[in-house]
Amino acid sequence: MIVHISGLLPSLSPAEQRVARLVVADPADAARRTITDLATAAETSEATVIRFCRSVGMEGYPQLRIRLAAEAARRVEPPDARVVGGDIPPGADLAQIIATIAFNDARAVEETAEQLDAGVCERVVDAINNADRVEIYGAGASGFVASDFQQKLHRIGRTAFYFPDVHAALTSSALLGRGDVAIGISHTGTTSDVIEVLEQGRARGATTVAITNFPRSPITEVADFVLTTAARETTYRSGAMASRLAQLTIVDCLFVGVAARNRARARKALEVTAEAVQAHRLGGHRRKA
Repeated sequence: MIVHISGLLPSLSPAEQRVARLVVADPADAARRTITDLATAAETSEATVIRFCRSVGMEGYPQLRIRLAAEAARRVEPPDARVVGGDIPPGADLAQIIATIAFNDARAVEETAEQLDAGVCERVVDAINNADRVEIYGAGASGFVASDFQQKLHRIGRTAFYFPDVHAALTSSALLGRGDVAIGISHTGTTSDVIEVLEQGRARGATTVAITNFPRSPITEVADFVLTTAARETTYRSGAMASRLAQLTIVDCLFVGVAARNRARARKALEVTAEAVQAHRLGGHRRKA
């Protein structure tokens, strides 16, 4: 529930966002509050709290309180009591910084896996497996993930491309057609370069896939399939490891899904490509045929 609310937060009104931040920050405390208490704490009205409930898929406030109480009961607290909410406070020592980053990165991977729709993943794996051509787009930190996915697919013999330059990406996506797959990766879902390229691929008839943290972001409007991550970025870490690790979790699930459909071919391709670079490792040598 908290992951769901966090993903919807940018699409809420400013007043609803204040309610959402209170709920996300401390679901147990929110579950204990009456609707009047929560409205007062969020500096808004009871009517806004009810609108918030409906915006996140709840019939009303009682249902929200029940879900929040259940969420609070299952949440795992960090082993270090100073690791709170993911933000690194002023004066934090390196031990606290390490504990905070490790806890929140691990939580991003776990929560991404928990809320990932296996049915949608299955259909995306089918599309990639049957595609003549796969193109993957991403900018900034998401570009590293796009490059990683392209290399993984290439290692098992799939025709996949990643273009870090938006002009190259646009000219390439203009040549996509039915039977091809275009995958756009954007944590915020608002990166215009990625949205534009994905939109063009869709217009040409390609199947489009969006990997984003926010299910109501603009990139989802040009995607046939949407896969969402569950990363919470914090101070100092916009576009940082938590979002990349969450994206890589989805990428690895898709990659292994494709490889599993072609187990013998994938294993052979991995062995051949590993052999090709063996001589370039210290102590490595080429095997004799």
